[in-house]
Amino acid sequence: MASLNVGNLGEYLREQRRQAQLSLRQLAEAAGVSNPYLSQIERGLRKPSADILQQLAKALRISAETLYVQAGILEERDRDEVETRAVILADPSINERQKQVLLQIYESFRKENALDAPDISDTPVVPVPDVPVVTDAPAGEMPPKTN
Repeated sequence: MASLNVGNLGEYLREQRRQAQLSLRQLAEAAGVSNPYLSQIERGLRKPSADILQQLAKALRISAETLYVQAGILEERDRDEVETRAVILADPSINERQKQVLLQIYESFRKENALDAPDISDTPVVPVPDVPVVTDAPAGEMPPKTN
């Protein structure tokens, strides 16, 4: 497990809070944490638990996985997937049911494409023939064949 990157996490949380147009007090209340504690997290002074990160993610309407990756708790498995999910969840123009349906469709496409992807371990290895390197042959002459 990676070490917590609390400075970047705090900056990221602050930016997400501002994009959601929430005050520090509003987010703290929605996430069920104290004002001072959230302030300390945003300033990089405190290391929140996974449970607190999940509460913050829910209040911000972003994926908890995004915060886990940002905090260094979870290895980044596929940044594009995490960002895509976060964008869908943060979109104010679609309702919760539409977001869940869209995420299910997205996940089914990812699974389908993963099944269609060729398995590298099944790919045969094609040997490359040895090609002699010639540095002393006179111009226009072919080097002698070696076996």
